[in-house]
Parts: sequence; structure tokens; C-alpha cells
Amino acid sequence: MNNFGRRKSVDGNHVFEKIISLENLYISWKEFKRGKTKKPDVQKFEMFLEDNLFALHQELKHKTYRHSNYADFYLKDPKLRHIHKAEVRDRVVHHAVYRILYPIFDKNFIYDSYSCRNEKGTHKAVLRLETFDRKASENYTKICYCLKCDIKKFFNSIDHQLLLDFIKKEIADKDAFWLLEVIIKSFCRNKGKGLPLGNLTSQLFANIYQDKLDKFIKHRLKARFYLRYTDDFIIVHKDADYLKKLVPAINEFLQQNLKLDLHPNKIIIRKLRQGIDFLGYVVLSHYRVLRTKTKRRMFKKLKGKYSQFYSGEISRQTFEQSMQSYLGILSHCSSYKLRQEIAGNLRNLF
Repeated sequence: MNNFGRRKSVDGNHVFEKIISLENLYISWKEFKRGKTKKPDVQKFEMFLEDNLFALHQELKHKTYRHSNYADFYLKDPKLRHIHKAEVRDRVVHHAVYRILYPIFDKNFIYDSYSCRNEKGTHKAVLRLETFDRKASENYTKICYCLKCDIKKFFNSIDHQLLLDFIKKEIADKDAFWLLEVIIKSFCRNKGKGLPLGNLTSQLFANIYQDKLDKFIKHRLKARFYLRYTDDFIIVHKDADYLKKLVPAINEFLQQNLKLDLHPNKIIIRKLRQGIDFLGYVVLSHYRVLRTKTKRRMFKKLKGKYSQFYSGEISRQTFEQSMQSYLGILSHCSSYKLRQEIAGNLRNLF
């Protein structure tokens, strides 16, 4: 019996027809185009929407679909990232795949995986870290430590065959697996490795890949206070020596099972009272503050928005929306003076 015969998931069977259905393709198109209606390539696709979606459906149905090449560019936010952007038709397929596969895999992920998941995200992750710190330090009455690690060149190092093997254990539908293989192998950084940062599916594939690490740390190493966001993860414990001993075990697991490595310069163990730099905030006992680099970047962007507004490049509504988004970021940390300063400038302007 082949691997597809040993089906472990009822949801993973007959998913291909759900992915490629005209209804799912249309819903995926609507989800994809949000915030992109002024893009020329999006407008061009929408001009002949019915024909394009029907043609896509037929290509997928008859397995004549081929993924197009990627356009690439660099984005600095805050560090320089190499983004690869697929064509509109391919991104609609990515959304269609994501809509059907996400609920199949997400229910099996650990609770404390926070990247690109419904009702999770950066703020929930930071709040969870604070909860871990409070419990490990027995309500801040004892010293506790945080081990923070980063996986080296994570997206560029994801092994295609390993990822496909992990997916195969859950997806019994051969046709669906064919499509997933087409998407995964549409991009390659080095000898069958790498996922493009610009694909929606890459977010799900990354969580599928790292789920093995999550469960190793939670179930094998018995780390109670563990959480992960993309390729950054944290373990909280009252014993620094215990955390030090975890590092080689984690790195060995990554190398042997996922063909990944910890970034040697980003393995940090520090006391909670020194502050834990995580997802743009610095978490301390009883409170959190905005990371200094995040604050500088925010005010640089604010200055740019002011200039754009005065020069007429952006509307008042767009400008106010930007201001409110920055105030929203600040509302999640101790930042009364900063918020007052921004709100005051906004009142003076209008």
C-alpha cells in the first residue's frame, strides 16, 4: 500500500474538487483583491473575470495548470527582505488552496504557535509571553529566564521533499497533492529548498514544517512555557542552566529532522527583568515598552506621512488612518507620552 493509502485525515480526502470549484475560486478572488483594486494587473484580470476563472478551473481540473514565474523585489521593514511575487492567476490559486487546507492543518497545531493563524498574531503572542513570565516567576516574586532563538535563513532552507512528506501524511487526495507539489516546486533557492515570502501558501507551509519542532519541544522536551512566531521562538523557565541544556538538543533535532539550523548569533538567554525583545516590544515585569528600533522606524514613517499629506500625495482620510494605526500599535504598550504627542499633532493639524 502506498503512502496515500494510509489516510489519517477524513478532511484530507477529496479536497481537490473543493479547491478548484468555481465557487471557491470566486471567493478566493474576492479575498485576494481586497486592497489591490487599483493595481493594473488586478484590474486586467478582473476585466475578463468570468473567462479567467473558468479557464483556471479547467486548467486545474485537467492538470494542465502550470505556475508562472515570479517577479522579485526587495522590501525593507525593518530588515531587507527578498520578496517574490507571483502573477494574479497564481495568487488566486494560492488563496483557493489556503482556504481549504488551513482548517485541515490548523486544528493539529499547538496552541502557542502564533504566526499567520486566525485569532492569533503578534499582540496575542506578546500577551502570552507576559503570561508565561508571570507564571514562571510566580507572579514576579522569583527570577525567571527566557531562551530566545531564531532559525537561520528559515524560508530559504525549507526542504521541498520533507514538506511534501509532512503534507502527504494528512492529505489523502492524490490530485490535491499534485497541485501542492506544483506550487511548492514553483520556487527554488538551492537544490530543492526554499519558499517565496510573497505567497500566502508559504505561511501555511511554514507552520506545517515547524509543527514538528513545536511538538518536539512541547512533548519530548516537556517545555511548558514555549511559544513561536514564524522562525522566532521563546522558552521561559526559572533555571538558566536548564535552558542552556535545551539548545544543543533543539539544534540537533532541527538538523536531523528538518535540515535546519539555529542562528548561532541569535541564541539569547536573559533574565526577565532585563527585558525580552520580542515582536517589536520589550517585555518587562508588569509592563512592556515599544522597542527602540520600532519607535525610530515608526516616527520616520510618521514624518513621511506628514510630508505626503502636505504635498497632496495622500488624502486626509488616508493620513488619519495611518495615524490611527500607529496609535493602535502604541496602545499595546506603556506609551502615554508618545500617544499624547501624536494625538496633539493630529489635533493641531486639523
